[in-house]
Amino acid sequence: MAIIEAHDLRKTYHSRSGDVHALAGLSLSVPEGTIKGLLGPNGAGKTTTVKVLNTLLQPDTGSATVAGIDVLSDPEGVRRVIGASGQYAAVDEHLTGRENLEMVGRLYHLGGSRAKARAAELLEQFDLTEAGDRPVKGFSGGMRRRIDLACALVNSPQILFLDEPTTGLDPRSRLGMWEVIKDLVGHGTTVLLTTQYLEEADYLADDISVIDHGQVIAEGTADELKAQVGGHRVVVTLVEASEAAAAREVLARHGAGEVQQATGGRTLSVPVAGGPGALQQVLADLDAAGVRLHDAGMRRPTLDDVFLALTGREQADDTAHDLEESA
Repeated sequence: MAIIEAHDLRKTYHSRSGDVHALAGLSLSVPEGTIKGLLGPNGAGKTTTVKVLNTLLQPDTGSATVAGIDVLSDPEGVRRVIGASGQYAAVDEHLTGRENLEMVGRLYHLGGSRAKARAAELLEQFDLTEAGDRPVKGFSGGMRRRIDLACALVNSPQILFLDEPTTGLDPRSRLGMWEVIKDLVGHGTTVLLTTQYLEEADYLADDISVIDHGQVIAEGTADELKAQVGGHRVVVTLVEASEAAAAREVLARHGAGEVQQATGGRTLSVPVAGGPGALQQVLADLDAAGVRLHDAGMRRPTLDDVFLALTGREQADDTAHDLEESA
């Protein structure tokens, strides 16, 4: 059963440089008790989608419901059942972690004693009890993200909106946050997650929607999306980037799709239909062409391959991104 539904959402930002269609007919459905990942380049419409669903922004047209509540006609009702954590920790750094949590509890009208009890519960849940009475300005980046997420959970929400929750975290802190999110869903919370970390979506999301130019352009599980790209890929890393043109010609001859070239120019890959036999042919032809290799091998497609194949880019125009983030 879907707990989040969006139909034909449209939102246009106006600027001196022209109109930007942040949402251009976006539709979305999120089953209860799952993690839905929203993937897309900068400016694709991910943050705008979240802001519409958590009532911070009204669409120009379209409709959406959260837990059966209309986001346009009853925004207060929506806010009672959701929690939200943005890209940057929205806590008062001059207050302690405990004081931040208690303040949020009072804003939710929990009452003084219940707010204190809930703060203590969350500090323990997020392994912040020892640090809870220290000002947040002394917290590490990972601790700030945890206290911010804890604040989003003060009202025990049915639905949690996470907009790039691990931005700026080191790998260890990111892994820790992933486990926290997994645990929340294990206890019944539904999560809508936007991310640019493809491995994050691969690890966390039950289902993924790829957004580009304000529309959903593909949906499915990580495995289903990878299957769209094809089977094996031959990947070669050159000794010299100057030999990339010759390598591209060989890969194109044996590939079953477009040759992709990583930033920097020395690593190229192509989907192949022949498995290990295709790799042998590629290596033989590269050797005959005098192309020197630093490394070569085969791998199955990743979400990075899906992302690039579907969007054709890694990041969108900065203007669209800036307008979306400032809205």
